[in-house]
Amino acid sequence: MRTDPPETGDETTLLSAYLAYQRETVLQKTEGLSREQLGRTHPPSSLTLAGLLYHLALVEESWAVERFSGGPELPPWDGVDWDATPDWEFDTARGLEPDALRERYREACRRTDAVVAAADSLDALSAVPRRNGNRFSLRWMLLHLLEETARHAGHADLLREAIDGVTGE
Repeated sequence: MRTDPPETGDETTLLSAYLAYQRETVLQKTEGLSREQLGRTHPPSSLTLAGLLYHLALVEESWAVERFSGGPELPPWDGVDWDATPDWEFDTARGLEPDALRERYREACRRTDAVVAAADSLDALSAVPRRNGNRFSLRWMLLHLLEETARHAGHADLLREAIDGVTGE
């Protein structure tokens, strides 16, 4: 269930609340749909709601667990040959059940939330540097996740409307 972010609060609270709102928006766009509907493409795009959910789960865990915290790559991502199959999460998601996809995304979000809760401050730096050699702050990571999730929430809105005409928040 989506909850409007509070009007006031410290930076961590507000960033986390806005991210949670966007996450719930994406999840809401997938509610009540079958596996076939979640895996349906709408040309010319090959994007699917199933693929978006799995991609966002990967994004959460990749940035928070692996890069920020320095943790290991988690299943199922750890067994993927990304060079051979760069769109693995998008392609694989079509074969997964809707409830499993939603729960996998929620699990990834809980892991990110735990990373945020364990950090000393928004200025804490990542364990793993970016390709440019610079480490990123927790603040940067939260803003990046917020941007990525909000962008895909817009995609999800269009995909859902194309599936069954459902629009709105």
